[in-house]
Amino acid sequence: MGKSERTVGELMLDQLSLFGVKRIYGIVGDATFGLIDALAKQDKIQYIAVKHESTAAFMASAEAKLTGGLGVCTATMGPGAANLLNGLGDAHADRAPVLAITGQAASDQIGTETPQYIDQQELMKPFAAYSANLASPDATVEVLQKAVRTSLGQRVVTHLSVPKDIFMMPATGEPRPLPDVIEGASIFTKESLKQATEMMKTAKQPMILAGSGAASASGELEKLADLWGAGILTSLGGKGLVDESSPYNLQGIGEGGNPFASDLFKEADVVLLAGTKWWPEGYVPTGARIIQIDPHFDKFVKDIPAELGIIGKAEEVLPILTESLQGFSRSEGWVAQCQEIKEKWALQNEKEGSTEGYPVHPSRIIRALDRTVAPDAILSLDTGDNTVWTNRNFRQKEQTVLFSGYWRTMGFGLPAAMTAKLVKPEKQVVAIVGDGGLQMVLADLLTATRYELNMTVVVLNNESLQMERDKLKVAEKEEVGVDLTNPDFVKLAEACGWKGFRATSDAELESVLEEALNTNAPTLVDISTAQVFFPETQ
Repeated sequence: MGKSERTVGELMLDQLSLFGVKRIYGIVGDATFGLIDALAKQDKIQYIAVKHESTAAFMASAEAKLTGGLGVCTATMGPGAANLLNGLGDAHADRAPVLAITGQAASDQIGTETPQYIDQQELMKPFAAYSANLASPDATVEVLQKAVRTSLGQRVVTHLSVPKDIFMMPATGEPRPLPDVIEGASIFTKESLKQATEMMKTAKQPMILAGSGAASASGELEKLADLWGAGILTSLGGKGLVDESSPYNLQGIGEGGNPFASDLFKEADVVLLAGTKWWPEGYVPTGARIIQIDPHFDKFVKDIPAELGIIGKAEEVLPILTESLQGFSRSEGWVAQCQEIKEKWALQNEKEGSTEGYPVHPSRIIRALDRTVAPDAILSLDTGDNTVWTNRNFRQKEQTVLFSGYWRTMGFGLPAAMTAKLVKPEKQVVAIVGDGGLQMVLADLLTATRYELNMTVVVLNNESLQMERDKLKVAEKEEVGVDLTNPDFVKLAEACGWKGFRATSDAELESVLEEALNTNAPTLVDISTAQVFFPETQ
């Protein structure tokens, strides 16, 4: 078949391959047969067939978060497209560049009462920064180029619907790569940052709040903290940025963070935000002067009351600020307060992690994971009590953590772990999930089996939606529907071709986890977990 005889589906795949796409996640549907046929005839892009479209979108979102590149998912029209929305919501909220390609009714049926037809551009409007219906084969390359440029350039979700007949039509045009982009460093000088350094010099009780956007500046963070006399607090995405041994690392803030740091944070008089758009409600320093470093002030999710914004990357700005503060007389009393809070939490954290009993205390489970997972493992978190206990008690080293940040959807942990193993097969991958979150995507245990993804899922099994139970208690409301009817997860895992393990006491946690982590197969560890009220539930 000559290049001029390519179908639209084939041209789309050639173009996506040129963009560096290695995988497309989805479920087969008749409106995408032209794309499925094209996928079956080539070997540059792997098609990952999942059990539910939301899993496909979660996996595309996780790939974008993990690699920084484009994640791609596909589904048929109507219910297939609608099922993508939860995962696309996650990508939208966390600014992950994802492209969704959906089938649509045939060209002569658009706008009619044909089954499963819906205006997909309206359907995708809340999440997609760009959504178009491909109306002509001749526009294939241009429309796909625009979608991908928008996704990668703005770190957003984009969407293309393609009528089922157009997928199979002959296409014109040749695929072409995206233009190379030379991203120039921002030009910062002591003079241009004078306003920031003058504000910082007024500080008697400074604090730094850092997130994943400061990943390339972890060393500079510690240098600045040392010179300025500041404690460093991190968002969940910033865990592990600064070594735990650092005297300035106070761990996390907010729900699941250092419980003693919140009162200290409220005493701060100048706060520097580096690489985070997250602001912990209820922990805000009253009257503090806020300086925020971020490349994209027009794309903030949180309305942070910053007095001064610096448009740039943390790694470009922090060295200049450190240089400008040479000779600054830091408050040794404040440094001592920060170190006291750090030591106090370290002692309590260790104590919590040694809690005995069965069902097992969540802190004890997280401490066992802390001791057994590889220093460079990839961890994926579901949303729920497992998230806050991990944030509270896991002492992160060089591990990469995937999670649903702003969307906070249950069901993210298993799909994200599968993606991580596909993208980084050489890495140890561990999903830390609750029993409620796992049950939302149980069918996709078989996806890991199908693609031989040797990963470990650790289930905190407390037979409840514990986070919701805790919040109902705080709100002094009656509860219904928070108890779960659970399967035997070990038997279920084994029925799906996994190796199942169960810890029957807190004393054997480490040995069971080590066996699961060292098994050359997908493994699931079921841990009977105590229904413990999370101490900082709001």
